[in-house]
Amino acid sequence: MANILAIVGRPNVGKSTLFNRLVEKKQAIMDNESGVTRDRHYGYGEWNGKKFTVIDTGGYVEGSDDIFEGAIRTQVKEALEEATAILFMVDCDTGLHGLDQDFANVVREIKKPIFLVANKADNQEKLLASNEFYNLGMDANLYPIAAASGAGTGDLLDDVVKEFSDEELEREDVPRISILGRPNVGKSSFVNALVGKERSIVTNIAGTTRDAINTRYNLFEKDFILTDTAGIRKKSKVKENIEFYSVLRAIQALQDSDVCIVMIDAETGLESQDMNIIGLAHKYKKGIVLMVNKWDLQEKDSKTADNYRKFLEEKLGPLNYIPVIFTSVLTKQRIMQTLELALQVYENRSRKIPTSKLNEIMGKEIENYPPPAVRGHYIKIKYITQLPTHTPTFAYFCNFPQYVKEPYQRYLTNRMREHFDFRGVPIKMVFRKK
Repeated sequence: MANILAIVGRPNVGKSTLFNRLVEKKQAIMDNESGVTRDRHYGYGEWNGKKFTVIDTGGYVEGSDDIFEGAIRTQVKEALEEATAILFMVDCDTGLHGLDQDFANVVREIKKPIFLVANKADNQEKLLASNEFYNLGMDANLYPIAAASGAGTGDLLDDVVKEFSDEELEREDVPRISILGRPNVGKSSFVNALVGKERSIVTNIAGTTRDAINTRYNLFEKDFILTDTAGIRKKSKVKENIEFYSVLRAIQALQDSDVCIVMIDAETGLESQDMNIIGLAHKYKKGIVLMVNKWDLQEKDSKTADNYRKFLEEKLGPLNYIPVIFTSVLTKQRIMQTLELALQVYENRSRKIPTSKLNEIMGKEIENYPPPAVRGHYIKIKYITQLPTHTPTFAYFCNFPQYVKEPYQRYLTNRMREHFDFRGVPIKMVFRKK
């Protein structure tokens, strides 16, 4: 990604508000509580024909012993290293702050274009007051703006994009793989193990990840986007507004993805909330992989994996088309195979079966076991074709489509899975009048 814009500053100056405006989505969570944004958060913006990546960061606090603020400092420094240009954000409401002066020393060491952005300058008095930020001694122009209304952001972006190349941004239409699950099952550790550095902050505290965090990744000469999400817990256990929005972001990430890796803890097994997540992925016709983490902590013999797999398939019921893989993120056991499996499921989801082959193979199955007669009506399926949809959808043309019952539809689905590789993918069937 050639054109990268990092938004940095102390807590609660409006970085996420500006981020959402630049990417034209409510993508980062905003709240009056400081420290809401913890991880680096990526989005895509465009101005005057130039496309760029925007990074939202957590508030930088120097000298704090807080476990999150220490990790946030690392994340901010990573963002500064990645950036092509830097928006150093300050707040006209509170004026020049000691934390601004501390962070100015950090930013000053970065030899990149810096834009000093004085946010919340939403009236003439605050516009004049913004001049006090020249006292920071930054070698940068000052831009008074109001991120909430957008005032002043046009002038700022006019100058920012002059630092960017005309190079086309990487295509976004690549496979999207989201990592989903209950809190504290190891989702962020999985992403960090894959990319080789702390892309997401990891602690033993459930709920550490709040936003859905996107990471571009390349494996097996294939490009795709990995999305780490907040843990999805039962509605009754969601107490804070911030956690409520985090869960919404995770569900939105599920909707935006092509394949969902649903991670569960080997110790606790498949719980009702895991089934809710899997059911949601199935409802939205996403590819699904079930990743059993912390497998290294299980006492095992030669039959442990097989028995555990059978147990999961029984609980999954009609959703037992989902492949299961046993992993340990801590020891990196089978983490690459998990991604390989997810990419295979993506291929399965995109698979197109030629109409001639479909009719030849499924025609024999229908001939061997025709649909049961209903009220004296004998059902004859005459023709099958795959519809041009994003997920596998098949149209069966017959004389009495309304009489094809669910058990027979399941039979056809199972036979189709036997003949064609649709592992991990929901199959939809429609029956139409011929």
